[in-house]
Amino acid sequence: MSNIKSSFIQTVSFFAALFLIGLTACVDNPKSKNRDVKPRSADPGWVQLFDGETLDGWVVTNFVLPGTVEVVDGAIQLEMGDGCTGVTWGDDFPKMEYEVKLEAKKLSGNDFFCGITFPVGDSFCSLIVGGWGGPVVGLSNIDGYDASENETSSLKKFEPDSWYTIHLKVSSDKIEAWIDGEQVINLDTRGKQLSIRSDVAPSKPFGICSWRTSSTLRNIRLKK
Repeated sequence: MSNIKSSFIQTVSFFAALFLIGLTACVDNPKSKNRDVKPRSADPGWVQLFDGETLDGWVVTNFVLPGTVEVVDGAIQLEMGDGCTGVTWGDDFPKMEYEVKLEAKKLSGNDFFCGITFPVGDSFCSLIVGGWGGPVVGLSNIDGYDASENETSSLKKFEPDSWYTIHLKVSSDKIEAWIDGEQVINLDTRGKQLSIRSDVAPSKPFGICSWRTSSTLRNIRLKK
């Protein structure tokens, strides 16, 4: 009887050892399932401002007669209103030495589908993408002149239902911007008076909006 009991204990101990070895291998194996799961994050040095699911951190901007704002398919959708529709960042935001990247797409309408209002020290400025009938890119305002009239103004064709990557960089003496990797703004701000149009004032300190145009935004990132 004692031999049977001893044999049974040895058998149980053998299989328990195998189980522990297998468990240890799973935990230590860098290719195990848990090690393959990567947290949602931006590129190194960048912080995501939009989680792709909610408007956490953002507030719907208090424009006059705006369209609706909601999260649809992982993006912030701005519906066409009778003026501006947008969102404003509700937390702290740097005043200088920072970069912003985002992707924007025009859904319908004939005016700017992405207007980014941002701080430059104690002043503010706006990057307008697709304004004045659809093709104008520029900064509003420089020395009192808006994006269609100052030295930053350029024309670019934007296709509807196409994503564009917009990159804005603000430093102590320069504002730069790129669209799909092509530099469209390179302004030396020394001696320049920066301001914004009254239409987008509710976007301060940092906000994104459209004007009488439906658009959608995603992958909004900040780098200090």
